[in-house]
Amino acid sequence: MAGFSVSDSTAERIGYITRTQSFSACHRLHSIHLSDEENKRVYGKCNNPNGHGHNYKVEVTVRGKEVIMIPLDHKHLDIDVPYFARVVSTTENVAVYIWDNMVKVLPSNLLYEIKIHETDKNVVIYRGE
Repeated sequence: MAGFSVSDSTAERIGYITRTQSFSACHRLHSIHLSDEENKRVYGKCNNPNGHGHNYKVEVTVRGKEVIMIPLDHKHLDIDVPYFARVVSTTENVAVYIWDNMVKVLPSNLLYEIKIHETDKNVVIYRGE
């Protein structure tokens, strides 16, 4: 094959392992930096004071050994997870939260990607950028 030599076959190869976990949680999209009216305008029905729920599916991709995801299952993210007291619990921010906690126990060069399926149509990917 063009571009490959016999010595290439002995080079160390990088493998990626993806672990899929699920958790159910509720949240409310509401920023403490906006007025109630602005929150309603920006977040619409997702600003419901009682929150709304999702069955999240999270894919964590690492280079190397499998790791265990931080448990978020059956929690109200805004109430039970202190991080979300000051950060809006969008799925994007949930991905950042998971990433930040994963790099505390895993070398950052091994963690490749956090992928969260919030619904069948909404998927968030975060790679620590």
